[in-house]
Parts: sequence; structure tokens; C-alpha cells
Amino acid sequence: MLRRKLAAYMMLFTLAFGLLPVLGKVPAAQAAEAASKIDAMLVIDVSNSMDTSDTDKIGNEAMKMFIDMLSSAGDKVGIVAYTDKIEREKALLEIQSQEDKEDLKQFIDQLNRGAYTDIAVGLKEGVKVLEQGADPAHEPMIVLLADGNNYLNKNSGRTQAKSDRELSAAVKEAKQKGIPIYTIGLNADGQLNKEALAELSKQTNGKSFVTSSADDLPQILSEIFASHQKLKIVPIQPITGNGSYQDVTVNVPNANAMEANISILSSKPVELKLYDPSGKEVAIPSDDVQLSRSNSYSLLKLIQPVQGDWKLQVKGADKDKIDINLVFNYDLDLTMDPISAKTYKKGDKIKIGAYLTSNGQKLQNDALYQNMSAVLNVKDLDTGDTVDLPLAQAGNRFEGEFEVKDKHDYEIIVRAEEKSFYRETEPVKVSAKPASAGSSAQAGAGEGNAAKPFPTWIVYAAIGLIVLALAGGFLLAAWKKANRGFVGQMVIEIRDENTGEKTYPQYKKLTAFKGKFTIHQLLQLAPEFKETEKMVFMPGKSDRILLKNGSAGTVEKSGRAVDASRGLEMKSGDRITVPLQQVDKTVWIEYIV
Repeated sequence: MLRRKLAAYMMLFTLAFGLLPVLGKVPAAQAAEAASKIDAMLVIDVSNSMDTSDTDKIGNEAMKMFIDMLSSAGDKVGIVAYTDKIEREKALLEIQSQEDKEDLKQFIDQLNRGAYTDIAVGLKEGVKVLEQGADPAHEPMIVLLADGNNYLNKNSGRTQAKSDRELSAAVKEAKQKGIPIYTIGLNADGQLNKEALAELSKQTNGKSFVTSSADDLPQILSEIFASHQKLKIVPIQPITGNGSYQDVTVNVPNANAMEANISILSSKPVELKLYDPSGKEVAIPSDDVQLSRSNSYSLLKLIQPVQGDWKLQVKGADKDKIDINLVFNYDLDLTMDPISAKTYKKGDKIKIGAYLTSNGQKLQNDALYQNMSAVLNVKDLDTGDTVDLPLAQAGNRFEGEFEVKDKHDYEIIVRAEEKSFYRETEPVKVSAKPASAGSSAQAGAGEGNAAKPFPTWIVYAAIGLIVLALAGGFLLAAWKKANRGFVGQMVIEIRDENTGEKTYPQYKKLTAFKGKFTIHQLLQLAPEFKETEKMVFMPGKSDRILLKNGSAGTVEKSGRAVDASRGLEMKSGDRITVPLQQVDKTVWIEYIV
């Protein structure tokens, strides 16, 4: 049922949360900056088989809900739609406004089906695009949706063995880069290779989900989002529409919330009213409340909501089931006190302490701790056995101890949780194994007092250090050059030379790029614009940029072809055109600072 599909959507709810150093609200943009960020690639199977696996395109709705869930500013999303080739793709777009989210959702709505299927093609491209545009400070992730085994075009020469090799290489690359792959297998016809998808996720520390019904996709995407952010889904009692407004209580559990998303799923449109804990009606939309709608859901995002019980009034069609869910996302880390020694003996007791931090500062919110429980997870690395030891809540921290049972190596982690989220510390290894025999290097340290010749190795070592220092200087300079940032934005228009029609101007901010980027990236890596992949922009002096054309294509300025092979400098207001011979289109690009 459509309403069940929507119900799952609601679970996709982000509450980007952080500690405020001073009382009072901070601006919405600043609030978003404090929230944890993710860079997500959505890799979607758009083969013809999806027409029967997902007739109502619930997968598209789930992906759109996922995008609406994200922070109001700062997260990045890219999209790859694949069959046995890349049908369409969109490079990582940094969300800076609601318009950016609408752009991404419109892109999903425009995806078309195609013949054949090759998962390796989609995943390989997803990893590539994520590597090209990911922010090192963000948490990367890939969500892969597939509905069956590969179905290769026999006339293409593509073999299953080659596909398997490329898939293995892509998974290996993702693992090395710390990119978890979350797989969703839609097994409507029973042809899905569940084990293969599960292995992809296992190798990259992601999770694998399988369902025989597209109705479950929103629920699954909710769980993926929550799992990646270490969150818990908090459902609210569903209601049945009666044509009148019905009250729903939405509890904001603490005063540190920076964003709260409330998703409402129903088969028919609903009307909404919102009241803060003081009883005052809050306008929808307003500066502190954003509203997103799609065919099957509505999502309210509250910016820095105050603690307490909010009243949401929902007016739905008669007898229409309406599901509402929350996910609280907190900008928190759990930190373990440093352990005084890493080597112990059997019977020793190790004092354990842990506390929450936000933006590097210790959380001074005793009330939040009181609603949490914490355990020390101890894994015996020699036997593989694990045990959870309860920790006591002591004001604004957790405390306990661990007694070493055997002469083994151990890994310890503190996990703290409450009803809407959990956090884990970084693992710490301790050893209770006997120390190895003393170094024999000291045995003859005092033998003889005869003068010894000056060691030549010191001379070579000094020369080596000098060489390393010089090389380090060159490498540092090269690194700085490769990571120079850009300012301003590009305005892009594309004219079809056959019809004369021109697209609306697209404004592409350049601050997300470092070192260099191509026109092909500006054009969202669309395959039809492949001619531009060797046309590279690099930062110049005084807020200018340099275009180097390494392709056989032409670059024009002021109506004349220019030689950009050695570099064409552009200042604010300069415009170039790039005629594309293969698709009979012309790209117009204007640089603005």
C-alpha cells in the first residue's frame, strides 16, 4: 500500500544537533555548520526490470525523502543511474539551500529506464564520483539499489568475468577509502543474488538489506540513514484521517537540538499546523521551519527547536492512514579517558571513564546523561569472546572498571545510548601478555672503553635528512598547489544547435573544488558532454582562474577560437563558449566572483 510506503519515509528524519556555547539561538546557517556532515552517493538501478519490481517508483520517493532528511546546509549528495552503462549521473552537490534539494529531487524524477544491468558499472562510477568530490571532513557513504542479477548485452562483448573483476576492484577501492556500501536488494522476482550484495556490504563495513516489496524501501533507507549516523528511529503513534485536524505530540528531548525533521506519510495530501511548547502557533514555512513535499510524503524541518512537547496538528482525508516518524541526529562524540598504561598483568583492574563532547568541548548537560545507559564492550582478541560491562552514570560522565582475566590482548570500547541515538568511543587495545625478553642491544653497552672511530652512518643519516627535508619542501608545495581553493561561481547555459533552444542558467559554486576541476564535472559528468573531460580549470592569482584545454575540442571567447592549450586566464565577468561536435550543442560559461 502507498501509505505503508509513506510510513517508511517518515522514519527518515534528521535532527542535526550540537552544543551551544552561549544561550539563545544561533542563525540557521551556523546551526547547520555545527552538525555532522555526510557525503552520500545514491547508485540506482534503472533497468527495465524495475518497471515490474517497483511499479510506483517508490524507490525514487525513498531517495527523495533521504535527500530532504539531510542537513539544511553542508551535506553533499551525488546520484548515479545505471543499467549496463551510466544512463545519467550527478556529481556531488553541496546542499546550501532548499533549492539545491529540489534540484536533486527533480533529477531523480527525470530518470528513465533502460535495457540490461551491470552492477559493477554503477558501483565503479559511484566510487569514482565520491572520490572526486568528497570532503575529507565528511562521512562518506554509498547506497546501492539493485533488483536482480546482472543482465549483460551479449552483443557488447562484455563478460561476467570482466564485470566481476571491476566490481571487486571497486569494492576494494571503497574499503581502502573508508567508504561503507549499503546495499538494498529488491527481490520481487526471486532472482536477486542476495549473497553477493551482502558480501559487498560486509567488506566495506556497510549493511545489506533485502526485500521482496518496494513498499519496504523507505523503511530500509530510514534504517540506513540512522545506522550511518548512529541514530535510532523514533516512531510516533499513527493516526487515521477523519477530515479534521488531529493532535500529535512531538517531543524534543533536550535543549541542544539544532534541526528536527518530522516526516508525515499518507496516500493523500495532508494539511499541517504547528505549535511550540509554549502553545504559540509557528508559521509553516518560516525562518525556523522548512516544509518539503512530494507525491507521498511531507517533511517538516525545525531549526533549533526548543526542548519540550511540540503539538503538530494533522488534517488528513477520511479513513486515510497517516504515519509519522522521527530520527534524532546529534552532533556528539563519545570520548574515553586516556588509559594510563597499555600493558597490564592478569588480575589488574583498569579504571574506565567516558564523556560526551560536541565540537571538541565536553558536554555539560547532566540531564542528557541521566537518560542514557553505557557499557564497556571488552573483546578478547585471543579467543574472540566479547562481554558488556555496565558503566555507572556519574554526573556528566560514565565510570567503571575492567578486571583483566587472562594473559591476553583486549580491545575495549565504550558504548552509550538513549532512545534516539547511540555513540561509541574509538577502540583502545590493551595487553596483559608478558613483555618480550630484554633487548640484547644493551648487553655489551659497557664493554671496553677504547676510543671508537666516528660512525660514518651518522654522516649518511645527516645527508639523508637534508635530502628528505628538501623533498618534503617540494612535496608540501605540490600539495598546497593541488589543494588550492576556488572562489566565485560559474553560470552555465547549454544551447541546442539543432533547435536553438537554450537551458535556464545554472549557477555552480566553486568553493567545493580543490586544486582543479573539469568542465565535465561542472556538467555533472553527463556522458553526452564527455568531450569536456580534458578541459581543466585551475586557480589563478587575484581571484582569477586558468582554463587549460587538453582536448581536441575548441574554446571560444568573444566569438573567436582561442588557444587554451597553455592556459586561458579568466577574470570575473569573462565568458567562454565550448562547441560540442558530437552532440550539436554549445556550452556557455561565465565566471563570476
